[in-house]
Amino acid sequence: MLQKFPRRGRKVAETEKGHFFARSLSFHGNALKADKHHCKRNQGVMLRFLYAYELVKVAMNRTLDKAPAKTTLLFVILLFIGAFFSVRLIDGNAILHNIISGNKQMNPFLCPFENQTATCSAHNLTSMATIYDNVKSPSCPEYFRWIHEDLRPWNVTGISKEMVERLRPTANFHLAILDGRLYVETLSKVFQTRDVFTLWGIMQLLRRYPGRVPDLELMFDCGDGPVSRDYEAKDARAPPPLFAYCTDDEMLDIVFPDWTFWGWPEVNVKPWETLLKDLKRSNERIKWVDREPYAYWKGNFWVADTRQELRKCNVSKTHDWNARLYSQNWVKESKEGFKHSNLASQCTHRYKIYIEGRGWSVSEKYILACNSLTLFVKTRFYDFFTRGLMPLQHYWPIRDDNKCRSIKFAVDWGNNHMQQAQVIGNAASSFMQEELKMEYVYDYMFHLLNEYSKLLTYKPTKPEKAVEFCLESMGCSAKGLAKEFMVESMVKAPAESGPCTLPPAFDHTSLEGLLRKKENLTKKVQIWESQNKI
Repeated sequence: MLQKFPRRGRKVAETEKGHFFARSLSFHGNALKADKHHCKRNQGVMLRFLYAYELVKVAMNRTLDKAPAKTTLLFVILLFIGAFFSVRLIDGNAILHNIISGNKQMNPFLCPFENQTATCSAHNLTSMATIYDNVKSPSCPEYFRWIHEDLRPWNVTGISKEMVERLRPTANFHLAILDGRLYVETLSKVFQTRDVFTLWGIMQLLRRYPGRVPDLELMFDCGDGPVSRDYEAKDARAPPPLFAYCTDDEMLDIVFPDWTFWGWPEVNVKPWETLLKDLKRSNERIKWVDREPYAYWKGNFWVADTRQELRKCNVSKTHDWNARLYSQNWVKESKEGFKHSNLASQCTHRYKIYIEGRGWSVSEKYILACNSLTLFVKTRFYDFFTRGLMPLQHYWPIRDDNKCRSIKFAVDWGNNHMQQAQVIGNAASSFMQEELKMEYVYDYMFHLLNEYSKLLTYKPTKPEKAVEFCLESMGCSAKGLAKEFMVESMVKAPAESGPCTLPPAFDHTSLEGLLRKKENLTKKVQIWESQNKI
């Protein structure tokens, strides 16, 4: 709405300043009650209020950039706010609610006229960082400890500018964060909008923890699988640090949350925070015992050989391997309005199969969140949270070399041990709801980038061909579902507390013990299978 204000004479401009100020701070009566409970000087309210003031100030600056009385008006706004604080009549949460989310149809981006280019504002919220300093945060989930392992290859050498630049032929984009602002140099084309929503997610991190993310530079690859191989012993140089969505035990990619946490518009997959709520409601509608007593999978069979082998496990006239498998044609689904691909409506079977594609698959988190017993076909790749899962606690391991028989045994076992099968399914779903909620996704990003920045041996600078990314430069040009998901996943205000506390690195003994436990539990299931011990 701001960009539609005409630039007319002095009196008109001043009048419309007043109108805008009245609309921006349109408090309802209940938002200004002198209630002692709402007037406590708590840090959360203060933080939200400061953020709301920044939004108003930026909006005024953009709208009235050439208006003669801008400075005077901003001074009056400041006095007005100070007066309300002095008489303790202000509720920071109510301000934020009215300015940002009071009208769900409001476009949150301060976009220019159609014939103008969106630019990034000069404001920043770095001064808010000190509000967190004296707040003790709870410990992060255990899988955060893998951050230390992922960065271990550079503990001795550190990360030099030369190491980062060495990734230029491989990476899709070169990113720099400087003084809380995001700069990006695009290096190569990315499939669909993976890079866009990855960068959108990083931008939301900067909004969630303003002034807390340190200066850094990094290279990012948006492909399905890892690409940064272990360096040869004959190469005296340390390996280059490449960020990616997944890796394996032979690669050195640094795993980072994938783009779908903020939405996948090309296939109508909602942002994770919204979809997680939909999945929870779906789980409550259909109890585990009332679901189909088979293993369900739906996806693209043709992206990998292992999936084509899985296709042989489907029910036929001659065999029933307890599997119900369906092909997902995304081109056809897109033309039909995505009527048959709602992930929240696919929690209808007691068992769900997870199988990799070209690399790891984003379907993993949606499958695990279904309350069904997840049947994990032996995996090579892992993302940032997978290493926090344990066989027979969060999933049932499936052999890769004999999928059909392994799936049939798992379903037969579960239908004969229904209580135990439900416990495993519920544990995985609880992990998704509690330990992979968006707050922890952002905290993982924060700690990974923070620890990474400590390894840099040089002062990060803006890449020569980089451009600044911000809400307006991304959101104003977005269309359709892309824009809808951006608005839906946008961080509306800074967090009211700091990130969770990063747990320490594994010592050698505990790490070896953890890996051995996983291996032994997997072998235990394989022995049951070989003995047909149902």
